[in-house]
Amino acid sequence: MKTAMLMAMMTALCMLVGKGLGGNGGMLYALIFGVGMNLYYYWYSDTMVLKQYQAREASPQSSPNLYSMVKRLSEKAGIPMPKVYIIKTDVPNAFATGRDPEHAVVAVNTGLLNMLEADEVEGVLAHEISHIKHRDILTSTIAACMASVISYLAHIAQWAMILGGGSRDRDNEGGFGGIFAIILAPIAASIIQMAISRSREYEADKSAGEITRRPLALADALLKIEAYAKRRVMPNASEATAHMFIINPLSGVDFSSLFSTHPKTAERVARLREQALTMGK
Repeated sequence: MKTAMLMAMMTALCMLVGKGLGGNGGMLYALIFGVGMNLYYYWYSDTMVLKQYQAREASPQSSPNLYSMVKRLSEKAGIPMPKVYIIKTDVPNAFATGRDPEHAVVAVNTGLLNMLEADEVEGVLAHEISHIKHRDILTSTIAACMASVISYLAHIAQWAMILGGGSRDRDNEGGFGGIFAIILAPIAASIIQMAISRSREYEADKSAGEITRRPLALADALLKIEAYAKRRVMPNASEATAHMFIINPLSGVDFSSLFSTHPKTAERVARLREQALTMGK
């Protein structure tokens, strides 16, 4: 229900951008384009994201410790074991993608494996597996898709107005539609995307602590990953996929904080420490 409501809101925004660009005809094309992209991302989102970050699949032979850790945590969470991928970069981070638990992927950076302790890596993996278990990966993937579509159409609308196309008011509604397309729709898309990710990050942190019984290990991992992210931006990172990572890979870019897709790490750590106290850790 939540995913369906989100898609309805994002599709409506996409249609408003199309209307600002080309009236009722533009709105129809935007609807068709948005739905088509939605379906495409539903089936191929994991492949596209993995290609973007040049990830390589891990096997029991190539990464026995990582593979066995993911398998063990998946069994504890009660989900099928996701595929495991490794991204070659020194900036530590991780994400999960896919359309459902049966077609899920967990990807980690080499920096995460090299710079974090084993129990911290386990906490990060449990966090991503929690996203898979609660089907957050579908919502986040579709949100990324629609936000990208709206942003793309807004750029087209901007150029159309610059070149004179936006001055023609086919529906006698003035220039409001064009202004909305350029400014308000991308902002609204970012706000929706931000609201989804922030609430689900807290839940994934809590669930990870329950799976591993070591919430403090995840807290330490979050602090380490954020410290690296503030110093270096992860290669190939983009606004469209930033919300999928456990820590925003664009934390080192000033403008990224305007519509942050993640809650403050300090607040996440505080909640994990409170959880540890209730567990007697």
